[in-house]
Amino acid sequence: MKIAYEGIPTIVLVGLVTVLVLSLSWYFYTLASGIILSLILFPIWFLSIYFFRDPERISPLNLSDEFVLSPSDGKVVVIKEVETAEYIEQEAIQISIFLSPLDVHINRIPISGVLEYLVYQTGEYLMAWDDRATMDNEQAKFGVRHASGQKILFRQITGFLARRVVYYIRKGDSLERAKRFGLMKFGSRMDVVLPRSSSVLIKQGDKVIAGESIIAKLTI
Repeated sequence: MKIAYEGIPTIVLVGLVTVLVLSLSWYFYTLASGIILSLILFPIWFLSIYFFRDPERISPLNLSDEFVLSPSDGKVVVIKEVETAEYIEQEAIQISIFLSPLDVHINRIPISGVLEYLVYQTGEYLMAWDDRATMDNEQAKFGVRHASGQKILFRQITGFLARRVVYYIRKGDSLERAKRFGLMKFGSRMDVVLPRSSSVLIKQGDKVIAGESIIAKLTI
């Protein structure tokens, strides 16, 4: 199982704490206490490793560039029209994807283009499925201009558990669809905002996979 390098410090820290606590337990306390702590700490260590898994993803073959791929794993919790979208500056469609702590949290670029807009916003830590999270939570926002001239916005949004977003792309970068660009640590949310003329190819409640699931098509 491939592990995201961003998770290695967390995995090592949890592992060291596990070994230290168990060593002290076996030395100072009873056999029973050591067994109980082992049953608690080893699953936590395993879950920290599992959380940071980074599986390979295979995009659909011969997919034309107007199709938009999901930037994250998770469940589609919102599909709605919005009046005026940031960066896009026109009527738009918002697709929101909720990531549980058990989902893969590696994020991938939804569409190829030039990154024209990048804003990191501090904020609250509302539950990721709360619609207010789109505006109020800590987040990173990315605006991409597609080769057709159309604009797309996507947002990494922290949740109640997720307290950090990580990304490696910079304003002015040429982005390639389905390539890895960052991750969100623990349960969180991803928004994708498209021009209203776009065709949405998923429905609320669907499960999607980053870099593989087609979620929309631009009208060009």
